[in-house]
Amino acid sequence: MNWNTNEFIWLDWVILAVGVVAIVWAIYRAIKKDKEKMKGADSQDYLFGKGEPWYIIGAAIFAANIGSEHLVGLAGTGAKDGVGMAHWEMQGWMILILGWLFVPFYQLLNNKMGKIITMPDFLKFRYTQRTGSWLSIITLIAYVLTKVSVTAFTGGIFFEYLLGLPFWYGAIGLIAVTAVFTVFGGMKGVMTLSAIQTPILIIGSFLVLFLGLSMLGDGSISEGWSQMMAVCNAAHDGFGTTHMFHTDPADPMYSQFPGYVVFLGASIIGFWYWCTDQHIVQRVLGQQKGESDDVVMKRARRGSIAAGYFKLLPVFMFLIPGMVAYALAQKTGSGIVMDITNAHDTDGAFAMMVKNILPAGIKGIVTIGFICALVASLAAFFNSCATLFTEDFYKPMKKGMSESHYVLVGRIATIVVVLLGLAWMPIMMNMGNLYSYLQDIQSLIAPAMVAVFTLGIFSKRITPKAGEWGLIGGFLIGMVRLLTNVITDSGKAVMDGAFWECTTWFWQTNWLIFEVWLLVFLIVLMVVVSCFTPKPSAQQIEAITFTGSYKQLIRESWNKWDVIASLGVVLLCALFYAYFW
Repeated sequence: MNWNTNEFIWLDWVILAVGVVAIVWAIYRAIKKDKEKMKGADSQDYLFGKGEPWYIIGAAIFAANIGSEHLVGLAGTGAKDGVGMAHWEMQGWMILILGWLFVPFYQLLNNKMGKIITMPDFLKFRYTQRTGSWLSIITLIAYVLTKVSVTAFTGGIFFEYLLGLPFWYGAIGLIAVTAVFTVFGGMKGVMTLSAIQTPILIIGSFLVLFLGLSMLGDGSISEGWSQMMAVCNAAHDGFGTTHMFHTDPADPMYSQFPGYVVFLGASIIGFWYWCTDQHIVQRVLGQQKGESDDVVMKRARRGSIAAGYFKLLPVFMFLIPGMVAYALAQKTGSGIVMDITNAHDTDGAFAMMVKNILPAGIKGIVTIGFICALVASLAAFFNSCATLFTEDFYKPMKKGMSESHYVLVGRIATIVVVLLGLAWMPIMMNMGNLYSYLQDIQSLIAPAMVAVFTLGIFSKRITPKAGEWGLIGGFLIGMVRLLTNVITDSGKAVMDGAFWECTTWFWQTNWLIFEVWLLVFLIVLMVVVSCFTPKPSAQQIEAITFTGSYKQLIRESWNKWDVIASLGVVLLCALFYAYFW
Protein backbone atom coordinates (compact mmCIF):
# COMPACT_ATOMS: atom_id res chain seq x y z
CA MET A 1 0.00 0.00 0.00
CA ASN A 2 1.27 3.49 -0.88
CA TRP A 3 1.32 5.51 2.36
CA ASN A 4 2.49 8.66 0.53
CA THR A 5 -0.57 8.95 -1.68
CA ASN A 6 -1.85 12.46 -2.35
CA GLU A 7 -5.44 11.37 -1.75
CA PHE A 8 -7.48 10.66 1.37
CA ILE A 9 -7.52 6.85 1.83
CA TRP A 10 -9.54 4.59 4.16
CA LEU A 11 -7.02 5.07 7.00
CA ASP A 12 -7.51 8.85 6.97
CA TRP A 13 -11.29 8.47 7.02
CA VAL A 14 -11.13 5.99 9.92
CA ILE A 15 -8.85 8.31 11.92
CA LEU A 16 -11.14 11.25 11.13
CA ALA A 17 -14.25 9.33 12.31
CA VAL A 18 -12.60 8.02 15.50
CA GLY A 19 -11.18 11.49 16.20
CA VAL A 20 -14.58 13.17 15.90
CA VAL A 21 -16.13 10.63 18.31
CA ALA A 22 -13.26 11.12 20.79
CA ILE A 23 -13.64 14.91 20.61
CA VAL A 24 -17.41 14.73 21.20
CA TRP A 25 -16.75 12.55 24.26
CA ALA A 26 -14.04 14.93 25.58
CA ILE A 27 -16.34 17.94 25.17
CA TYR A 28 -19.22 16.13 26.88
CA ARG A 29 -16.97 15.28 29.86
CA ALA A 30 -15.64 18.86 30.05
CA ILE A 31 -19.15 20.38 30.01
CA LYS A 32 -20.40 17.93 32.65
CA LYS A 33 -17.43 18.74 34.91
CA ASP A 34 -17.96 22.45 34.28
CA LYS A 35 -21.62 22.30 35.37
CA GLU A 36 -20.68 20.47 38.56
CA LYS A 37 -18.12 23.14 39.38
CA MET A 38 -20.66 25.91 38.76
CA LYS A 39 -22.94 24.39 41.42
CA GLY A 40 -20.21 24.16 44.05
CA ALA A 41 -19.31 26.50 46.88
CA ASP A 42 -16.60 28.07 44.75
CA SER A 43 -19.00 29.13 41.98
CA GLN A 44 -18.68 32.85 42.76
CA ASP A 45 -14.91 32.79 42.43
CA TYR A 46 -15.26 30.53 39.40
CA LEU A 47 -17.52 33.02 37.62
CA PHE A 48 -15.30 35.96 38.58
CA GLY A 49 -12.38 34.38 36.77
CA LYS A 50 -9.58 32.09 37.79
CA GLY A 51 -5.96 33.22 37.80
CA GLU A 52 -4.21 30.75 35.53
CA PRO A 53 -0.39 30.26 35.57
CA TRP A 54 1.61 32.52 33.24
CA TYR A 55 2.41 29.72 30.76
CA ILE A 56 -1.30 28.86 30.45
CA ILE A 57 -2.05 32.53 29.80
CA GLY A 58 0.63 32.61 27.07
CA ALA A 59 -0.77 29.47 25.43
CA ALA A 60 -4.35 30.82 25.68
CA ILE A 61 -3.38 34.07 23.95
CA PHE A 62 -1.65 32.07 21.20
CA ALA A 63 -4.65 29.75 20.75
CA ALA A 64 -7.03 32.75 20.67
CA ASN A 65 -4.96 34.34 17.92
CA ILE A 66 -4.74 31.28 15.65
CA GLY A 67 -7.97 31.52 13.73
CA SER A 68 -9.37 30.18 10.51
CA GLU A 69 -7.77 33.01 8.52
CA HIS A 70 -4.33 31.57 9.30
CA LEU A 71 -5.16 28.11 7.92
CA VAL A 72 -6.05 29.49 4.53
CA GLY A 73 -5.29 33.21 4.32
CA LEU A 74 -1.78 33.36 5.75
CA ALA A 75 -0.55 30.46 3.61
CA GLY A 76 -2.31 32.05 0.63
CA THR A 77 -0.57 35.38 1.09
CA GLY A 78 2.73 33.50 1.49
CA ALA A 79 2.17 31.83 -1.89
CA LYS A 80 1.16 35.10 -3.55
CA ASP A 81 3.28 37.78 -1.86
CA GLY A 82 5.88 35.90 0.18
CA VAL A 83 6.84 37.68 3.40
CA GLY A 84 5.12 40.92 2.35
CA MET A 85 2.47 40.50 5.07
CA ALA A 86 4.73 38.95 7.71
CA HIS A 87 4.62 42.34 9.50
CA TRP A 88 1.13 41.44 10.78
CA GLU A 89 2.40 38.19 12.29
CA MET A 90 5.86 39.19 13.50
CA GLN A 91 4.33 41.11 16.40
CA GLY A 92 5.59 39.36 19.51
CA TRP A 93 7.04 42.75 20.49
CA MET A 94 3.56 44.27 20.37
CA ILE A 95 2.22 41.76 22.92
CA LEU A 96 4.92 43.05 25.29
CA ILE A 97 3.21 46.46 25.18
CA LEU A 98 0.04 44.77 26.45
CA GLY A 99 1.90 43.19 29.37
CA TRP A 100 4.15 46.08 30.34
CA LEU A 101 1.98 49.11 29.58
CA PHE A 102 -1.72 48.22 29.43
CA VAL A 103 -2.09 45.51 32.09
CA PRO A 104 -1.39 47.97 34.96
CA PHE A 105 -4.08 50.32 33.60
CA TYR A 106 -6.64 47.57 33.20
CA GLN A 107 -5.91 46.22 36.68
CA LEU A 108 -6.35 49.72 38.14
CA LEU A 109 -9.75 49.94 36.45
CA ASN A 110 -10.68 46.48 37.77
CA ASN A 111 -10.03 47.80 41.29
CA LYS A 112 -12.00 51.01 40.72
CA MET A 113 -15.01 49.24 39.23
CA GLY A 114 -14.94 46.20 41.53
CA LYS A 115 -14.99 43.63 38.71
CA ILE A 116 -13.02 42.41 35.71
CA ILE A 117 -13.86 44.99 33.08
CA THR A 118 -14.81 44.47 29.46
CA MET A 119 -13.77 46.89 26.75
CA PRO A 120 -17.34 48.30 26.37
CA ASP A 121 -17.33 48.76 30.18
CA PHE A 122 -14.20 50.88 29.90
CA LEU A 123 -15.57 53.07 27.12
CA LYS A 124 -18.88 53.60 28.94
CA PHE A 125 -17.02 54.55 32.10
CA ARG A 126 -14.31 56.75 30.54
CA TYR A 127 -16.48 58.37 27.87
CA THR A 128 -20.25 57.97 27.45
CA GLN A 129 -22.86 55.21 27.42
CA ARG A 130 -23.25 55.72 23.69
CA THR A 131 -19.52 55.17 23.09
CA GLY A 132 -19.66 51.72 24.71
CA SER A 133 -22.80 50.82 22.79
CA TRP A 134 -21.16 51.86 19.52
CA LEU A 135 -18.23 49.58 20.28
CA SER A 136 -20.73 46.71 20.42
CA ILE A 137 -22.30 47.82 17.10
CA ILE A 138 -18.85 48.02 15.48
CA THR A 139 -18.01 44.58 16.84
CA LEU A 140 -21.19 43.03 15.38
CA ILE A 141 -20.52 44.61 11.97
CA ALA A 142 -16.91 43.42 12.16
CA TYR A 143 -18.23 39.88 12.80
CA VAL A 144 -20.16 40.07 9.53
CA LEU A 145 -17.19 41.42 7.56
CA THR A 146 -14.26 39.56 9.09
CA LYS A 147 -15.42 36.59 11.17
CA VAL A 148 -18.49 34.77 9.86
CA SER A 149 -17.76 35.42 6.18
CA VAL A 150 -14.02 34.75 6.51
CA THR A 151 -14.41 31.53 8.53
CA ALA A 152 -17.13 30.16 6.24
CA PHE A 153 -14.97 31.01 3.22
CA THR A 154 -12.02 29.29 4.88
CA GLY A 155 -14.05 26.12 5.44
CA GLY A 156 -15.23 26.14 1.83
CA ILE A 157 -11.69 26.54 0.46
CA PHE A 158 -10.13 24.00 2.81
CA PHE A 159 -12.67 21.25 2.16
CA GLU A 160 -12.67 21.99 -1.59
CA TYR A 161 -8.91 21.60 -2.02
CA LEU A 162 -8.42 18.83 0.56
CA LEU A 163 -11.52 16.64 0.21
CA GLY A 164 -12.86 17.73 -3.18
CA LEU A 165 -16.18 19.03 -1.76
CA PRO A 166 -17.89 21.83 -3.73
CA PHE A 167 -17.01 25.21 -2.18
CA TRP A 168 -20.50 26.18 -0.96
CA TYR A 169 -21.13 22.70 0.49
CA GLY A 170 -18.06 23.09 2.67
CA ALA A 171 -18.86 26.69 3.69
CA ILE A 172 -22.52 26.10 4.60
CA GLY A 173 -21.79 22.66 6.08
CA LEU A 174 -19.26 24.23 8.44
CA ILE A 175 -21.86 26.76 9.62
CA ALA A 176 -24.47 24.02 10.16
CA VAL A 177 -22.07 21.85 12.19
CA THR A 178 -20.97 24.86 14.23
CA ALA A 179 -24.57 25.89 14.93
CA VAL A 180 -25.30 22.45 16.43
CA PHE A 181 -22.05 22.55 18.38
CA THR A 182 -22.77 26.04 19.75
CA VAL A 183 -26.19 25.02 21.08
CA PHE A 184 -24.85 21.96 22.91
CA GLY A 185 -21.22 22.89 23.58
CA GLY A 186 -21.30 26.53 24.67
CA MET A 187 -18.13 28.41 25.60
CA LYS A 188 -16.75 25.44 27.56
CA GLY A 189 -16.94 23.40 24.37
CA VAL A 190 -15.05 26.15 22.50
CA MET A 191 -12.30 26.15 25.14
CA THR A 192 -12.00 22.35 24.99
CA LEU A 193 -11.77 22.42 21.18
CA SER A 194 -9.08 25.11 21.38
CA ALA A 195 -7.03 22.95 23.75
CA ILE A 196 -7.29 20.02 21.30
CA GLN A 197 -6.52 22.04 18.17
CA THR A 198 -3.39 23.84 19.36
CA PRO A 199 -0.90 20.93 19.62
CA ILE A 200 -2.28 19.31 16.45
CA LEU A 201 -1.96 22.58 14.50
CA ILE A 202 1.57 23.25 15.70
CA ILE A 203 2.87 19.72 15.04
CA GLY A 204 0.92 19.30 11.79
CA SER A 205 1.98 22.68 10.40
CA PHE A 206 5.66 22.10 11.11
CA LEU A 207 5.37 18.63 9.51
CA VAL A 208 3.98 20.32 6.40
CA LEU A 209 6.86 22.83 6.47
CA PHE A 210 9.70 20.33 6.91
CA LEU A 211 8.29 17.63 4.59
CA GLY A 212 7.56 20.30 1.97
CA LEU A 213 11.12 21.64 2.17
CA SER A 214 12.43 18.06 2.01
CA MET A 215 10.42 17.37 -1.16
CA LEU A 216 11.58 20.65 -2.68
CA GLY A 217 15.23 19.86 -1.85
CA ASP A 218 15.02 16.18 -2.97
CA GLY A 219 15.45 14.92 0.60
CA SER A 220 17.42 17.86 2.04
CA ILE A 221 15.59 20.47 4.14
CA SER A 222 18.42 23.02 3.87
CA GLU A 223 18.55 22.57 0.08
CA GLY A 224 14.78 22.92 0.01
CA TRP A 225 15.05 26.25 1.84
CA SER A 226 17.64 27.45 -0.70
CA GLN A 227 15.38 26.35 -3.57
CA MET A 228 12.39 28.12 -2.02
CA MET A 229 14.34 31.36 -1.58
CA ALA A 230 15.67 31.16 -5.15
CA VAL A 231 12.23 30.54 -6.70
CA CYS A 232 10.54 33.25 -4.61
CA ASN A 233 13.38 35.70 -5.35
CA ALA A 234 12.62 35.31 -9.05
CA ALA A 235 8.87 35.90 -8.60
CA HIS A 236 7.05 39.16 -9.37
CA ASP A 237 9.11 40.08 -12.44
CA GLY A 238 12.38 39.39 -10.63
CA PHE A 239 11.69 41.77 -7.73
CA GLY A 240 11.07 38.78 -5.49
CA THR A 241 8.80 38.03 -2.53
CA THR A 242 11.47 37.31 0.09
CA HIS A 243 11.81 40.83 1.48
CA MET A 244 9.49 42.67 3.85
CA PHE A 245 9.99 46.21 2.53
CA HIS A 246 9.30 47.18 -1.08
CA THR A 247 10.82 50.59 -1.80
CA ASP A 248 11.14 50.51 -5.62
CA PRO A 249 8.04 52.01 -7.33
CA ALA A 250 8.60 49.56 -10.21
CA ASP A 251 8.14 46.61 -7.83
CA PRO A 252 4.68 45.01 -8.45
CA MET A 253 4.19 44.86 -4.66
CA TYR A 254 4.97 48.56 -4.11
CA SER A 255 1.39 49.66 -4.80
CA GLN A 256 0.14 47.27 -2.08
CA PHE A 257 2.97 47.70 0.46
CA PRO A 258 4.62 51.08 -0.23
CA GLY A 259 8.04 51.42 1.41
CA TYR A 260 8.29 51.53 5.18
CA VAL A 261 4.74 52.71 5.84
CA VAL A 262 3.78 49.01 5.86
CA PHE A 263 5.42 48.63 9.29
CA LEU A 264 3.47 51.58 10.69
CA GLY A 265 0.18 50.37 9.21
CA ALA A 266 0.67 46.85 10.57
CA SER A 267 1.56 48.27 13.99
CA ILE A 268 -1.70 50.28 14.20
CA ILE A 269 -3.74 47.13 13.56
CA GLY A 270 -1.52 45.16 15.96
CA PHE A 271 -1.87 47.78 18.68
CA TRP A 272 -5.66 47.61 18.45
CA TYR A 273 -5.78 43.81 18.37
CA TRP A 274 -3.17 42.97 21.01
CA CYS A 275 -3.74 45.82 23.49
CA THR A 276 -7.44 46.69 23.36
CA ASP A 277 -9.38 43.76 21.87
CA GLN A 278 -11.56 41.92 24.39
CA HIS A 279 -10.72 38.61 22.72
CA ILE A 280 -7.10 38.97 23.91
CA VAL A 281 -7.37 41.18 27.00
CA GLN A 282 -9.78 38.84 28.82
CA ARG A 283 -7.13 36.11 28.70
CA VAL A 284 -4.58 38.08 30.73
CA LEU A 285 -6.84 39.58 33.40
CA GLY A 286 -8.32 36.44 34.97
CA GLN A 287 -7.85 36.45 38.76
CA GLN A 288 -9.31 35.29 42.04
CA LYS A 289 -11.10 37.70 44.37
CA GLY A 290 -8.84 39.41 46.85
CA GLU A 291 -5.67 38.56 44.95
CA SER A 292 -2.85 41.09 45.28
CA ASP A 293 -2.45 43.51 42.35
CA ASP A 294 1.27 42.89 41.98
CA VAL A 295 0.65 39.11 41.76
CA VAL A 296 -1.99 39.63 39.04
CA MET A 297 0.25 41.99 37.08
CA LYS A 298 3.28 39.70 37.38
CA ARG A 299 1.32 36.71 36.08
CA ALA A 300 -0.29 38.72 33.26
CA ARG A 301 3.02 40.25 32.19
CA ARG A 302 4.82 36.91 32.13
CA GLY A 303 1.92 35.38 30.24
CA SER A 304 2.20 38.10 27.62
CA ILE A 305 5.97 37.55 27.37
CA ALA A 306 5.36 33.82 26.80
CA ALA A 307 2.75 34.73 24.14
CA GLY A 308 5.40 36.94 22.51
CA TYR A 309 7.56 33.87 21.93
CA PHE A 310 4.59 31.80 20.72
CA LYS A 311 3.71 34.58 18.26
CA LEU A 312 6.95 33.89 16.37
CA LEU A 313 5.54 30.53 15.24
CA PRO A 314 2.66 31.34 12.78
CA VAL A 315 5.00 32.72 10.12
CA PHE A 316 6.75 29.33 10.04
CA MET A 317 3.54 27.34 10.54
CA PHE A 318 1.52 28.92 7.72
CA LEU A 319 3.16 31.75 5.74
CA ILE A 320 6.43 30.04 4.77
CA PRO A 321 4.62 26.77 3.88
CA GLY A 322 2.68 28.95 1.42
CA MET A 323 5.99 30.05 -0.11
CA VAL A 324 7.07 26.39 -0.25
CA ALA A 325 3.79 25.54 -2.02
CA TYR A 326 4.50 28.23 -4.63
CA ALA A 327 8.03 26.88 -5.15
CA LEU A 328 6.72 23.29 -5.43
CA ALA A 329 4.17 24.44 -8.01
CA GLN A 330 7.13 25.38 -10.23
CA LYS A 331 8.64 21.89 -9.77
CA THR A 332 7.59 19.08 -12.11
CA GLY A 333 5.99 16.11 -10.41
CA SER A 334 5.19 17.79 -7.06
CA GLY A 335 1.45 17.33 -7.57
CA ILE A 336 0.79 20.99 -6.67
CA VAL A 337 -0.62 23.18 -9.44
CA MET A 338 -1.12 26.86 -8.66
CA ASP A 339 -1.97 30.01 -10.58
CA ILE A 340 -0.47 32.88 -8.55
CA THR A 341 -2.81 35.39 -10.23
CA ASN A 342 -5.85 33.46 -8.96
CA ALA A 343 -6.65 34.42 -5.34
CA HIS A 344 -8.87 31.33 -4.98
CA ASP A 345 -5.91 29.14 -6.00
CA THR A 346 -3.37 30.72 -3.67
CA ASP A 347 -5.81 30.56 -0.76
CA GLY A 348 -5.89 26.78 -1.30
CA ALA A 349 -2.09 26.54 -0.85
CA PHE A 350 -2.08 25.02 2.64
CA ALA A 351 -4.81 22.47 1.87
CA MET A 352 -2.84 21.44 -1.24
CA MET A 353 0.26 20.97 0.92
CA VAL A 354 -1.62 18.80 3.44
CA LYS A 355 -3.06 16.69 0.63
CA ASN A 356 0.18 16.23 -1.33
CA ILE A 357 2.89 16.30 1.35
CA LEU A 358 1.63 14.48 4.43
CA PRO A 359 1.60 10.66 4.53
CA ALA A 360 -1.63 8.67 4.96
CA GLY A 361 -2.97 8.68 8.51
CA ILE A 362 -1.21 11.94 9.35
CA LYS A 363 -3.56 13.65 6.87
CA GLY A 364 -6.52 12.46 8.94
CA ILE A 365 -5.02 13.65 12.25
CA VAL A 366 -4.11 17.09 10.90
CA THR A 367 -7.54 17.45 9.30
CA ILE A 368 -9.11 16.85 12.75
CA GLY A 369 -7.05 19.76 14.10
CA PHE A 370 -8.15 22.01 11.26
CA ILE A 371 -11.83 21.13 11.68
CA CYS A 372 -11.50 21.84 15.43
CA ALA A 373 -9.93 25.22 14.66
CA LEU A 374 -12.65 26.15 12.17
CA VAL A 375 -15.54 25.11 14.43
CA ALA A 376 -13.99 26.65 17.58
CA SER A 377 -13.31 29.91 15.76
CA LEU A 378 -16.84 30.21 14.40
CA ALA A 379 -18.52 28.98 17.61
CA ALA A 380 -16.68 31.61 19.68
CA PHE A 381 -18.08 34.32 17.41
CA PHE A 382 -21.59 32.83 17.59
CA ASN A 383 -21.45 32.98 21.39
CA SER A 384 -20.02 36.51 21.40
CA CYS A 385 -22.62 37.72 18.92
CA ALA A 386 -25.54 36.39 20.99
CA THR A 387 -24.10 37.91 24.18
CA LEU A 388 -23.35 41.29 22.62
CA PHE A 389 -26.77 41.75 21.10
CA THR A 390 -28.71 40.49 24.12
CA GLU A 391 -26.74 42.25 26.88
CA ASP A 392 -26.04 45.59 25.17
CA PHE A 393 -29.21 46.13 23.14
CA TYR A 394 -32.11 43.86 23.91
CA LYS A 395 -32.04 43.58 27.72
CA PRO A 396 -31.99 47.37 28.32
CA MET A 397 -35.07 47.69 26.07
CA LYS A 398 -36.94 44.59 27.32
CA LYS A 399 -36.21 44.19 31.02
CA GLY A 400 -37.62 41.42 33.18
CA MET A 401 -38.07 38.80 30.47
CA SER A 402 -37.24 35.13 31.14
CA GLU A 403 -33.74 33.79 30.54
CA SER A 404 -35.05 31.40 27.86
CA HIS A 405 -36.52 34.41 26.04
CA TYR A 406 -33.13 36.18 26.03
CA VAL A 407 -31.41 33.00 24.80
CA LEU A 408 -33.89 32.74 21.92
CA VAL A 409 -33.36 36.40 20.97
CA GLY A 410 -29.58 35.90 21.07
CA ARG A 411 -29.85 32.94 18.73
CA ILE A 412 -32.08 34.85 16.31
CA ALA A 413 -29.54 37.71 16.30
CA THR A 414 -26.78 35.20 15.56
CA ILE A 415 -28.75 33.73 12.64
CA VAL A 416 -29.18 37.25 11.19
CA VAL A 417 -25.42 37.92 11.48
CA VAL A 418 -24.65 34.57 9.81
CA LEU A 419 -27.03 35.28 6.91
CA LEU A 420 -25.48 38.74 6.45
CA GLY A 421 -22.02 37.14 6.53
CA LEU A 422 -23.01 34.64 3.83
CA ALA A 423 -24.54 37.45 1.73
CA TRP A 424 -21.25 39.39 2.03
CA MET A 425 -19.11 36.41 0.96
CA PRO A 426 -19.51 36.83 -2.85
CA ILE A 427 -18.42 40.47 -2.49
CA MET A 428 -15.49 39.47 -0.27
CA MET A 429 -14.35 36.81 -2.76
CA ASN A 430 -13.88 39.52 -5.40
CA MET A 431 -11.64 41.62 -3.13
CA GLY A 432 -8.40 39.66 -3.53
CA ASN A 433 -6.45 37.24 -1.35
CA LEU A 434 -8.19 36.39 1.94
CA TYR A 435 -5.50 37.61 4.34
CA SER A 436 -4.99 40.86 2.40
CA TYR A 437 -8.75 41.44 2.46
CA LEU A 438 -8.86 40.79 6.21
CA GLN A 439 -6.10 43.29 7.01
CA ASP A 440 -7.66 45.83 4.65
CA ILE A 441 -10.95 45.67 6.60
CA GLN A 442 -9.11 45.87 9.93
CA SER A 443 -7.18 48.92 8.72
CA LEU A 444 -10.53 50.73 8.44
CA ILE A 445 -11.59 49.86 12.01
CA ALA A 446 -8.29 49.99 13.92
CA PRO A 447 -7.53 53.77 13.80
CA ALA A 448 -10.71 54.71 15.72
CA MET A 449 -10.02 52.04 18.35
CA VAL A 450 -6.38 53.05 18.79
CA ALA A 451 -7.19 56.77 19.06
CA VAL A 452 -10.05 56.31 21.55
CA PHE A 453 -8.36 53.77 23.83
CA THR A 454 -4.91 55.39 23.83
CA LEU A 455 -6.08 58.95 24.44
CA GLY A 456 -8.70 57.75 26.94
CA ILE A 457 -6.09 55.99 29.05
CA PHE A 458 -3.09 58.30 28.72
CA SER A 459 -4.75 61.72 28.63
CA LYS A 460 -6.87 63.32 31.36
CA ARG A 461 -7.89 66.19 29.10
CA ILE A 462 -9.78 64.18 26.47
CA THR A 463 -13.49 64.72 27.12
CA PRO A 464 -16.33 62.16 27.03
CA LYS A 465 -17.82 63.72 23.88
CA ALA A 466 -14.41 63.62 22.16
CA GLY A 467 -14.27 59.85 22.65
CA GLU A 468 -17.76 59.51 21.24
CA TRP A 469 -16.92 61.62 18.19
CA GLY A 470 -13.64 59.78 17.65
CA LEU A 471 -15.12 56.27 17.75
CA ILE A 472 -18.29 56.95 15.77
CA GLY A 473 -16.65 59.33 13.29
CA GLY A 474 -13.69 57.04 12.64
CA PHE A 475 -15.92 54.02 12.10
CA LEU A 476 -18.25 55.85 9.68
CA ILE A 477 -15.30 57.15 7.65
CA GLY A 478 -13.93 53.61 7.48
CA MET A 479 -17.26 52.23 6.25
CA VAL A 480 -17.51 54.92 3.54
CA ARG A 481 -14.03 53.93 2.40
CA LEU A 482 -15.11 50.24 2.36
CA LEU A 483 -18.09 51.17 0.17
CA THR A 484 -15.80 52.97 -2.29
CA ASN A 485 -13.47 49.94 -2.27
CA VAL A 486 -16.37 47.72 -3.38
CA ILE A 487 -17.52 50.19 -6.06
CA THR A 488 -14.05 51.04 -7.42
CA ASP A 489 -12.39 47.60 -7.10
CA SER A 490 -10.20 48.93 -4.27
CA GLY A 491 -9.30 52.05 -6.24
CA LYS A 492 -8.17 50.21 -9.39
CA ALA A 493 -11.25 50.90 -11.55
CA VAL A 494 -11.49 53.90 -13.88
CA MET A 495 -14.28 56.08 -12.50
CA ASP A 496 -15.84 58.83 -14.62
CA GLY A 497 -17.58 61.91 -13.35
CA ALA A 498 -16.78 65.07 -11.40
CA PHE A 499 -17.52 63.45 -8.03
CA TRP A 500 -15.00 60.65 -8.48
CA GLU A 501 -12.36 62.99 -9.92
CA CYS A 502 -12.68 65.35 -6.94
CA THR A 503 -12.45 62.54 -4.39
CA THR A 504 -9.52 60.51 -5.74
CA TRP A 505 -7.56 61.50 -2.60
CA PHE A 506 -10.09 59.45 -0.61
CA TRP A 507 -10.76 56.33 -2.67
CA GLN A 508 -7.45 55.94 -4.55
CA THR A 509 -5.05 56.45 -1.63
CA ASN A 510 -3.13 53.30 -0.70
CA TRP A 511 -4.87 51.43 2.14
CA LEU A 512 -1.92 51.69 4.55
CA ILE A 513 -1.38 55.39 3.92
CA PHE A 514 -5.14 55.96 4.35
CA GLU A 515 -5.02 54.10 7.67
CA VAL A 516 -2.16 56.23 9.02
CA TRP A 517 -3.78 59.51 7.99
CA LEU A 518 -7.13 58.41 9.42
CA LEU A 519 -5.47 57.83 12.79
CA VAL A 520 -3.80 61.27 12.67
CA PHE A 521 -7.13 62.91 11.72
CA LEU A 522 -8.99 61.21 14.59
CA ILE A 523 -6.38 62.23 17.18
CA VAL A 524 -6.58 65.85 16.00
CA LEU A 525 -10.42 65.65 15.95
CA MET A 526 -10.54 64.36 19.55
CA VAL A 527 -8.16 67.08 20.76
CA VAL A 528 -10.20 69.81 19.04
CA VAL A 529 -13.56 68.47 20.31
CA SER A 530 -12.07 68.34 23.82
CA CYS A 531 -11.49 72.10 23.65
CA PHE A 532 -15.21 72.78 23.20
CA THR A 533 -16.97 70.11 25.29
CA PRO A 534 -17.37 69.49 29.06
CA LYS A 535 -14.38 68.01 30.85
CA PRO A 536 -14.39 64.43 32.20
CA SER A 537 -15.64 64.02 35.77
CA ALA A 538 -13.34 63.71 38.76
CA GLN A 539 -14.33 60.03 39.02
CA GLN A 540 -13.30 59.38 35.41
CA ILE A 541 -9.94 61.11 35.96
CA GLU A 542 -9.29 59.27 39.20
CA ALA A 543 -9.84 55.90 37.48
CA ILE A 544 -6.85 56.46 35.17
CA THR A 545 -4.56 58.16 37.70
CA PHE A 546 -1.74 56.17 39.29
CA THR A 547 -1.09 56.78 42.97
CA GLY A 548 2.40 56.53 44.42
CA SER A 549 1.60 53.24 46.15
CA TYR A 550 0.20 51.75 42.94
CA LYS A 551 3.35 52.72 41.03
CA GLN A 552 5.35 50.92 43.71
CA LEU A 553 3.17 47.82 43.22
CA ILE A 554 3.91 47.92 39.49
CA ARG A 555 7.63 48.12 40.19
CA GLU A 556 7.43 45.13 42.55
CA SER A 557 5.64 43.04 39.91
CA TRP A 558 8.71 42.62 37.68
CA ASN A 559 12.37 41.72 37.99
CA LYS A 560 15.46 41.49 35.75
CA TRP A 561 14.40 38.12 34.29
CA ASP A 562 11.17 39.65 32.97
CA VAL A 563 13.26 42.33 31.25
CA ILE A 564 15.72 39.78 29.83
CA ALA A 565 12.89 37.54 28.56
CA SER A 566 11.20 40.55 26.94
CA LEU A 567 14.43 41.58 25.23
CA GLY A 568 14.64 38.03 23.89
CA VAL A 569 11.32 38.48 22.08
CA VAL A 570 12.46 41.81 20.61
CA LEU A 571 15.79 40.27 19.50
CA LEU A 572 14.13 37.35 17.70
CA CYS A 573 11.73 39.73 15.91
CA ALA A 574 14.68 41.91 14.91
CA LEU A 575 16.61 38.90 13.56
CA PHE A 576 13.63 37.90 11.41
CA TYR A 577 13.44 41.44 10.00
CA ALA A 578 17.21 41.44 9.39
CA TYR A 579 17.05 38.15 7.43
CA PHE A 580 14.04 39.11 5.28
CA TRP A 581 14.74 42.85 5.05
